[in-house]
Amino acid sequence: MLLVCAAALTGLTVFQQSGASVAVLAVHWLCVALLLAAALACSVVSPETLDRLGVGTLVALVGVALIIVLNLLTQDTSAAAQAFFAFPVFWAASHLRAPGVAFVTATAVAADAALVFTLLPPAAAATDAAFFGAVLVVMAVLLARANGTQERLVTALQEQLTVDALTGLATRRAFDGALEAALTRSVPGGTALVLIDVDSFKTINDSFGHPVGDDVLVHLAGVLRSRVRAEDNVLSRLGGDELAILMPGCGRKVAARRAEALLEAVRSEPMTLADGTLLALSISVGVAHVPPHSSDRRGLYTAADTALYDAKRAGRGRVAVAGS
Repeated sequence: MLLVCAAALTGLTVFQQSGASVAVLAVHWLCVALLLAAALACSVVSPETLDRLGVGTLVALVGVALIIVLNLLTQDTSAAAQAFFAFPVFWAASHLRAPGVAFVTATAVAADAALVFTLLPPAAAATDAAFFGAVLVVMAVLLARANGTQERLVTALQEQLTVDALTGLATRRAFDGALEAALTRSVPGGTALVLIDVDSFKTINDSFGHPVGDDVLVHLAGVLRSRVRAEDNVLSRLGGDELAILMPGCGRKVAARRAEALLEAVRSEPMTLADGTLLALSISVGVAHVPPHSSDRRGLYTAADTALYDAKRAGRGRVAVAGS
């Protein structure tokens, strides 16, 4: 965008060379140089640094000031000259949130009005100010709304990547990220992983239908969520009827006790079907643990998965702890 502005100003300066003074041309070329320097800085400096320095707002406001100076020097109030005020608004809409866009747009509208009322008769100035002001405001509103829609879509997509649509639990992707973060740092007490399968889930789907199977997962998620501390544990649906709980800072014995408590909670809260009957549920649970300083994510998963299948082979509806 800065390069486009520099190119447009370069063309305008070249066309004005025959009738402009040396001082005016010098100012024009200085502005071109500033635009090119800003473009270079924005392509080299990291976005985080630019944001921290407030470059998004600064460039827009400096742009408005440059347009005012150039138009006053050339005594130019043509539509082409006033159209340059659109560039700071475009810039603001591309880099700033709605309050920043509103501030820059208001500044550009006020600057354009000051320019035309300085150089034109009041009637003509009022017409120009109203017309270009309306154009800038409408353009800013449409761009801000478009950016807001895009942000909402991006947020929705990110949420789909991290939140399971059926149960509201964390997705496998989010869970893996949390597990990697937990194993990257040294957590006192180590890290425990609890894997959960719904017993006879296929039979439930075959007997009552897949909608009831979905209801079972939602019910189970609610039971577990009410007993898992969200502030330090991560509850996830890994896929199908397999759920997982990450417990950073939790020792093996404590994790086993919590798993037993979850098993009893599921048994004590059957799900009510549409006809009012109660559907008793049961889960099999596998628990694994790694000590502090361990980063063996694959080993932790494998141990918990092995423990889960030990619980199933032992008759289901029970907790098995890896390494016991």
